[in-house]
Amino acid sequence: MTEQGMDRGDAAVESGREARKRPDPAAGDTVKDSPRTRHTDTTHEYGEGRVRSADAVRDSPHPRHTDAVREYGRGRVLSADGTTIGYRQRGRGPGAILLHGGMLASQHLTKLAVALSAEYTVYVPDRRGRGPSGPHGDDYGVVREVEDLRALITATGASRVFGLSSGALIALRTALVTPELDRIALYEPPLSVDGSVPTDWVPRYDDEIAAGKLASGLVTVLKGLGTEPLFVRVPRFVLAPLLAIGSRVRRDVPEGEVTIEALVPTQHFDMRVIREMADTVKDYAALDARVLLLGGTRSPAYFGVSLDALSATLPHARRVALPGLGHSGPEDDGAPLVVAQALRDFFGGR
Repeated sequence: MTEQGMDRGDAAVESGREARKRPDPAAGDTVKDSPRTRHTDTTHEYGEGRVRSADAVRDSPHPRHTDAVREYGRGRVLSADGTTIGYRQRGRGPGAILLHGGMLASQHLTKLAVALSAEYTVYVPDRRGRGPSGPHGDDYGVVREVEDLRALITATGASRVFGLSSGALIALRTALVTPELDRIALYEPPLSVDGSVPTDWVPRYDDEIAAGKLASGLVTVLKGLGTEPLFVRVPRFVLAPLLAIGSRVRRDVPEGEVTIEALVPTQHFDMRVIREMADTVKDYAALDARVLLLGGTRSPAYFGVSLDALSATLPHARRVALPGLGHSGPEDDGAPLVVAQALRDFFGGR
């Protein structure tokens, strides 16, 4: 469940898996988990991780600094309830949709989109409550997210979908009612099995967000989900001030991107999706679509529980473990080129 601020750039606050960290050169030293250490083992399995894209993106933790990465088209569709869903578009070829996870926006899958853009027309929507897309709405839930994704599928004709974390849950649920989907790739969907996904931290988080304590709320998410090991180890009384300072150091972001302050409160809604879909694994026993189940070897164990359950249930599933990757593997500050190669193999296979 995932994060990077349009700068994913609000320095320290942007971390997290559902929020993760990147250094901001204007902020000085910040707490971070070095993205470069996660590339070593995985590149042996999926080649050298080169981007086969006309955009020629560098494997840099700051993709927004290259003009090529910043070039993309914009579009929007109307969901069934009239809500606008904005998206980014780049590339050429058959359509593929990339769906981000919690406390993230379309900007955080930029490098993954660029890496796929030579073979596919890639669409990356901002899910409800983010950027150009409309609000969550009073009746928000899984049904609304499915309607949003279906609207984009109808408009683009895409038959391939990749989902990260809560985005993977939405992709999975959408596949049940969308026969046009031929292949769906799921990176660590938090599909709770008998309470396997931790949620006991949510009431504290909701209270902190209601009180306007965004840095404290972010810390609660990071520690509650455990997707960033470093943040689990660092005491709360150290983290909260660091993240608060980081969020104030740089609030300006590139046009069209979403600030971390705007993203932190959205985790409330992603947790609603997780709760609604808990213990529904049997619903997918007759799913016709081909499914790629992806996970990193450095992620929390509860994602393995979800992948185990889906692997045993889905009739057309293949599971791939990516050595050295964590939950943020597909994101710009993870190892997106490695994930892109796995998606190429799957989306283009027979």
